[in-house]
Amino acid sequence: MNTTEMTAKMAEGNGFIAALDQSGGSTPKALAGYGVSEDAWKTEEEMFGLIHEMRSRIIRSKAFDGSKVIGAILFERTMDGTVDGVSTPAALIAKGVVPFIKIDKGLEDEVNGVQLMKPMPELDALLVKSKALGVYGTKERSVINSANAEGIAAAVKQQFEVGAQVLSHGMMPMIEPEVNIKSATRAECDKILLAEILKNLDALPEGQQVMLKLSLPVVPGTFDPLVNHPKVLRVVALSGGYRRPEACVELSKNKGIIASFSRALLEDLRAQMSDDEFDASLGAAIDEIYKGSTVKA
Repeated sequence: MNTTEMTAKMAEGNGFIAALDQSGGSTPKALAGYGVSEDAWKTEEEMFGLIHEMRSRIIRSKAFDGSKVIGAILFERTMDGTVDGVSTPAALIAKGVVPFIKIDKGLEDEVNGVQLMKPMPELDALLVKSKALGVYGTKERSVINSANAEGIAAAVKQQFEVGAQVLSHGMMPMIEPEVNIKSATRAECDKILLAEILKNLDALPEGQQVMLKLSLPVVPGTFDPLVNHPKVLRVVALSGGYRRPEACVELSKNKGIIASFSRALLEDLRAQMSDDEFDASLGAAIDEIYKGSTVKA
């Protein structure tokens, strides 16, 4: 796939984006969910080796291909690794899956109800390296915890500033201002977030597009204006802590939005499974998320 073909797949493809981008802080929890306890490694390198093997097993599975999984988000170490002797992005592309890279370096402490992204002084170098490996786009996450208009405006502004840097490298930014699903003011957060995203989209130069990764809204259809916006290539949803059945039901209520799930995709996979058991479990999860992404209530 070249860039034009990847753009077409992101714009029109039936399926969803797999989030395989757990970073240092979330890796032990991801491994524990996979049935690998913390006594299985002694060093950080060994820990990352174990999570890379989990991701490699997913990528090489016969259940995982571009017919239902149209994209995958990678952690930098995963991108830098290999699957069966080829670079991870190349392994994804060979299966018809568009590769993305998680670029944020974690979250700042909460101010005005939001957690902004930490500085990324080495972003330009990462973008150059990623693009050279065939990576199509990026994903960058901040978090909204309460309906503070000033805070939400700051989070969205920062997201679009980083997005402009990504676009300058000829890559597609996936902007992710996540609304915490445990927030007591979630519905109001959704409304403020929608208004701020629309304001920043209107300021984008003509001909430019971004992708959006958003929490599933309290009121289905809230983000319809974004789904239909000419400067938005695709809107995808995170599971945000919902278990897969509930996440898929909520997803199915929102037309035009596809999944970009992490925990909800991986929750039934275990290191101890045989290859047949692993493929069957992964295939069942993919089918359920695919249905939520493509069959709308």
